[in-house]
Amino acid sequence: MGSTLPALQNIQSAISKAGLTSRVKVTTPLNADVYQSLSNRPSDADFRSDIHDLMMSIVKFLSDNGSPFTVNIYPFISLYSDPSFPVEFAFFDTNNTGAAPIDDGGTIYTNVFDANHDTLVRALQKNGYGNLSIIIGEIGWPTDGDRNANLNYAQRFNQGFMTRVNSGQGTPLRPGPVDAYLFSLVDEDAKSIEPGNFERHWGMFYFDGQPKYQLQLGAANSNGLVPAKGVRYLPQKWCVMSQDASLDNPEVAPSVSYACANADCTSLGYGTSCSNLDPKQNISYAYNDYYQQNDQLETACKFPNGLSTVVAQDPSVGECRFRVMIQMDPETWSSESDSTYSINHAPLGSAISIFVVFVLMLI
Repeated sequence: MGSTLPALQNIQSAISKAGLTSRVKVTTPLNADVYQSLSNRPSDADFRSDIHDLMMSIVKFLSDNGSPFTVNIYPFISLYSDPSFPVEFAFFDTNNTGAAPIDDGGTIYTNVFDANHDTLVRALQKNGYGNLSIIIGEIGWPTDGDRNANLNYAQRFNQGFMTRVNSGQGTPLRPGPVDAYLFSLVDEDAKSIEPGNFERHWGMFYFDGQPKYQLQLGAANSNGLVPAKGVRYLPQKWCVMSQDASLDNPEVAPSVSYACANADCTSLGYGTSCSNLDPKQNISYAYNDYYQQNDQLETACKFPNGLSTVVAQDPSVGECRFRVMIQMDPETWSSESDSTYSINHAPLGSAISIFVVFVLMLI
């Protein structure tokens, strides 16, 4: 984080020279681990001792320039990081009777978002910046890659959060409207999975623009998520493990490792959408994802010793989808209809999700 403040200052200087200080504000998204409360009560909060001086410099910069404090809050991460974390405390709806609320001197917290947000508020208050505005830079819930990352939980969390935002309820210490950005639009199949396999599955839409679940973003009578129209797919064919291939074939393990290293196998594993697959189906999933990532090239389904073959019957099992890639050929773009288009299938993470360290907020 040592370069964060100098970068903020450089951008602010450029904005000032352009005469845009009254219209453009500079901020930087920070993770919720820059502050803490050892008692888990917001009233005992402060910025972490190891970065306290740096955080004070950043906070002072934001305050001096009328910029908001931008924080990414992920209740899912609390659940992922702590097996003993009460699941129901992560959600906003009335079903959270399974989690005891936090009583902070008479202020009651029934969900982790409110408690986390107000821990930041208390940390700012403790250091003399209680009036600094706060923006939630990222909040959301993944749909795969972990036993708690699924469609039901994602829909429940995101709908609960949007209902709260639309009601203007806020949190106990900031009861007004919440300024927040829901994360994210689509899955990112090239994103780093160092934090966990769930990192590629935050999207509300699948890679082809189809909604994963229903979500009302506005008033109760507003439209929900709308699927992309005119999406063109490659032929309905899949690469799977040959029926006569043996699991004992010595090429199985290296071929699967190669396929997963060059495609996306994060839906495989305990508690994931494809956790119900048998060994051959697991191998087939890996083969097919590699095959689709490579535009269904014939050579992309030529694993050693006759291990693979192309089939025309969808091998998907229940919620485990064996995807078919969308077309990228420019000839599939149509100038005759606005609803007909193609999406470049290059890894979506690199194509549409650009990590921006410094977010310029237009006022």
